[in-house]
Amino acid sequence: MTANTAPALLDLAPLGAGHFARIEDKVAALMRTRETVVAMQGEALLPLEACIRSAVCPGSTALNIITGPYGETFGGWLRSCGAEVVTVAAPFSGAVTPAQVADALRAHPDIDFVSLVHAEAATGNTNPVAEIGAVVREHGALLMLDAVASVAAEPLLTDEWGVDLCVIGGQKAMAGPAGVSAVSVSARAWERIAANEQAPRRSYLSLLDWKERWIDGGRTALPHAPAQLEMLALEQALDRIEADGLDGVIARHRAASAATRAGVRALGALAPYVIRDEDAAPAATTLRAPEGIDARDIVAAALAADASVPVQAAAGSLAKEMIRVNHYGLDADREVVLASLAAFGEGLRALGVPVADPAGVVRAAGDAWDAVIAG
Repeated sequence: MTANTAPALLDLAPLGAGHFARIEDKVAALMRTRETVVAMQGEALLPLEACIRSAVCPGSTALNIITGPYGETFGGWLRSCGAEVVTVAAPFSGAVTPAQVADALRAHPDIDFVSLVHAEAATGNTNPVAEIGAVVREHGALLMLDAVASVAAEPLLTDEWGVDLCVIGGQKAMAGPAGVSAVSVSARAWERIAANEQAPRRSYLSLLDWKERWIDGGRTALPHAPAQLEMLALEQALDRIEADGLDGVIARHRAASAATRAGVRALGALAPYVIRDEDAAPAATTLRAPEGIDARDIVAAALAADASVPVQAAAGSLAKEMIRVNHYGLDADREVVLASLAAFGEGLRALGVPVADPAGVVRAAGDAWDAVIAG
């Protein structure tokens, strides 16, 4: 931002209720839902926590599905609401199966809430939501889905899959802002929330406040001043996806994932952390570092070769072994993928690790990209 561009961004007319509502309608269209959508004025952790604290009451039983760090976070929130938590976990190198979920529901018939992450950008895996949703719907529990890393990177059919609470954020595949997010709430989820005496009220976490002060009033008066710049940026991201075509945006993300995985296999030394291609998230690819080499050293060497590539080491206990390639949003691009692979090649060679000839890596990645785009 320069002194000349700042007034254009800051000296704006107030964002009115009608405009705010139109942005929510665009979000609903992207999410393929006819249910209520609320655009919340904060990063996606806000509606994720709001969903759990609104719909889960003391003495209830919840099923928490863990395939990465966000699933682990949900478990803590569920317990703090007073729920008994049943956990189904899968290795971070794969996905949870519908059979695992069905077994847990049969073993604990009192489960009335299920929390699931669609795609974990941190671990690079994605879960079969359509099949899991069918199992949960048959059981009768509410399903909450974290679709922050999946929206616009892979299909998200909120109503068709029976998702009662679906949260998205704009900062990944949508190539939008991080400061606003949205949640769709089904009619039966609203019933559950209204019946929960522990649901937040007069709180930034309160979905009921939004319903009573915004939705029930016909969306004519905003309950507080909106995050104006972020809402406008969210609208721009939605409009760009519509102009490009959602199918095309999804295809780019799938091609980026396929090309990265094919290129890494051709490169040698590194390997995809998520074993099966069908379990790999289109928004980000995770890689396993070679035995005896710290992943953080590989990332540092790759960034020394090309500081522009979207690569990073994993966080926490995985930092030494896992590398992330964040090919989402505008980085779901053929040239970005090829640049990332080239940077890994140069970085590994600088560390004394033998890798394959770059031409073969480019060819493997390019063929994988073309195959996805061709359909």
